[in-house]
Amino acid sequence: MRTEENAPVRFDTKIAVLLREDLEPWQRLNVTAFLVSGLGTAAPEVIGEPYLDADDTAYLPMFRQPVLVFEGTKETLTAAHGRAVSRSLPTAVFTSDLFATGNDRDNRAAVRAVGTGQLDLVGMAVHGPRNAVDKVLKGARMHP
Repeated sequence: MRTEENAPVRFDTKIAVLLREDLEPWQRLNVTAFLVSGLGTAAPEVIGEPYLDADDTAYLPMFRQPVLVFEGTKETLTAAHGRAVSRSLPTAVFTSDLFATGNDRDNRAAVRAVGTGQLDLVGMAVHGPRNAVDKVLKGARMHP
């Protein structure tokens, strides 16, 4: 018999990262870390409670739900970005220009200098209702 305490947790929302398939492994990790850092500020409800170990050592809270990582071609990423923007979903972007910058101010300036349709995206993160995120990610595949 399942009690409510040990029942599987189902989420109405989804957190997803979409990476361009031609990134180097170090770039994939770097881009993913940067992208997900923005979601908790825009959607604080995705952050869980702080952690404690058995000795009461405190640790930072993390996302309360899994982060799914996908990959796709440059065209897949561009299309997914357009769908996320058109649905007004909370979205973080990482462009190829950001590999040449070294701080937040320069990162923001690099994105600001390019129009929405001309961004050279290498990754994006999105959060929203499960079905909306699924539609945004159409054509992407799970990261291996």
